[in-house]
Amino acid sequence: MSSNQLQLPKAILPIIFLVIIAIIFFSKSFVTVDAGEAGVLWKRFGGGVVTDEPAMGEGFHVVAPWNKVYVYEIRRQEAFEKMKVLSSNGLDIQLETSIWYQPEVPELGKLHQQIGTDYLNRILLPTIRSAARSVVGRYTPEQLYSSKRDAIQLEIFEESKKIIDNQHILINEILVRDVTLPTTIKDAIERKLKQEQESLEYEFRLVTADKEAQRQIIEAQGKADANKILSASLTDKILQDKGIEATLELSKSPNSKVVIVGSSKDGLPLILGNN
Repeated sequence: MSSNQLQLPKAILPIIFLVIIAIIFFSKSFVTVDAGEAGVLWKRFGGGVVTDEPAMGEGFHVVAPWNKVYVYEIRRQEAFEKMKVLSSNGLDIQLETSIWYQPEVPELGKLHQQIGTDYLNRILLPTIRSAARSVVGRYTPEQLYSSKRDAIQLEIFEESKKIIDNQHILINEILVRDVTLPTTIKDAIERKLKQEQESLEYEFRLVTADKEAQRQIIEAQGKADANKILSASLTDKILQDKGIEATLELSKSPNSKVVIVGSSKDGLPLILGNN
C-alpha cells in the first residue's frame, strides 16, 4: 500500500468535519411554523426581539443561523384553576374556574420581550386569583351558592380585564364551574332554602283557597239574586198562561187523554187518562 493511499483519509477528515458543521449551521436556518402558531424573531446582532414587524405566520421560513425564532400558540386556549377565597363573612370558599385566553398576535413581540412564553403562570393565573378574591369577598355564602354565580362570573371577568390591560393578552371568557362551601354551611343553606320553598307553597295554597272561597260566594250570591228576580216576575197570571200553553201542547199529542177545563185548584185544565 502506497503512502498516498495512507494519507487520503486524513485529507478527507477536515472536509467531512466542515460538511457536518455546514449541515448543523444551515439546519438552524430553517424554521417551520405550524397551523395555529406564530413566531417571534430574536436577532443576536440586530437589537434582540423584533417588535416593530409582524410575527412570523404559518409555513416555512429561513433565518440567519445565529438568530432564534420563538413559536407561540395563538389559538384560543383553556386553563383550569382551583383556588380558595374568602366570602364577605370570612368563610373559606373553594372556587373552580376555567379561563379562555390567547395572546394578542399584533403584540406578540412585545409579549415575548416583556413577559415571555410562560405568560400564563406569570401574569394570567395570578390576575384571575386576585380578581376572584376581590369579587367573592363582596358576597355571602348564601349568595354564592344560589343566585349570584352568574354575577360573580361576570365580575371576575371584568375585574381581570382591567388588571391585565396592556399586557398583550386577550381574555375571551372566565367560567365559574363550581363553588364549594364548607359542608356545615352548605347543609344549613339547603335547609333554609327548603323551608323558604315550603313557606311559599303554603302561602300559595292559602291564596288559592281564599280565591276559590270568594268565587263560590260570588256564584252563590249570583244564583240567589237570579232567583229573587225570577220569583218577583212570576205572577199568578203568568203562571196560569204558562199552564194553559203547556196543556194545549200536550193535548196535541196522539196519546188518549181526558181534558177537564178549570177543575184544578188554580183554574188550570186538568188532564185525566194517558193510555
